[in-house]
Amino acid sequence: MMPAVEVLSVEKTYPNGTRALQPVDLTVQEGEFVTLLGPSGCGKSTLLKMIAGLLAPSSGRLMLWSKPVDQLEAGGHRLSFVFQEPTLMPWARVQANVRLPLDLRGMPAAEAEPRVRDALALVGLDKFAGSLPRELSGGMQMRVSIARGLVTQPTLLLMDEPFGALDEITRNRLDSDLLALWQQKKLTVIFVTHSIYEAVYLSTRVVVMAARPGRIVDEVAIDEPYPRDAGFRVSTTFSGYARRLQDSLLRASGNVDEALA
Repeated sequence: MMPAVEVLSVEKTYPNGTRALQPVDLTVQEGEFVTLLGPSGCGKSTLLKMIAGLLAPSSGRLMLWSKPVDQLEAGGHRLSFVFQEPTLMPWARVQANVRLPLDLRGMPAAEAEPRVRDALALVGLDKFAGSLPRELSGGMQMRVSIARGLVTQPTLLLMDEPFGALDEITRNRLDSDLLALWQQKKLTVIFVTHSIYEAVYLSTRVVVMAARPGRIVDEVAIDEPYPRDAGFRVSTTFSGYARRLQDSLLRASGNVDEALA
């Protein structure tokens, strides 16, 4: 199977001399759900933005389906990026916010509108197309943001801590909804989070990163079947994966004694 994403000795140093990432190598296979897990400052978001082509690496190469990032669509693939905040236009209705990427491409309304309806239906917001963002809860606003990411019919979905600001109940529900979308649409997903528990619940594989400078310190395959439910979250298997990831993070930060406790 052709890899969806290849990160080949990629590093990032900013003009002020800050080394955000030391050389990183990572391969993501088509159809995987890979989570980048680590503390603030470890380069998770930097790496995600370089994969998206939003930030240029200082050295190394990034390949998407064996093509450079800027040639992705030539191979029949598309990516979408979901940010930490919904970043919705407050003056525009939900349907207009979701349609924005298609408008920017100049897609005719007759072609765009069915896509908008389908994307809203996928996230359970088809009855809120005429609402303004201020009329929606935080979780619903994130659903709009996800629908905007899906409306372009991507094959690669990049998500930068999209649920971090939400309450735990809403976050857990959106995690489950996201897994259903990933399976239904056969997406490849790279997801950034600080949460060990979110990483275990969502992922086929968790990539653990550490800071100063940013680097990969461990990779853990979550070899558990889907769909995953609330019972998985409280199982001994789930706890075992969480402890493994916690130990990796503690070792990377130098807290070896606590990791061995």
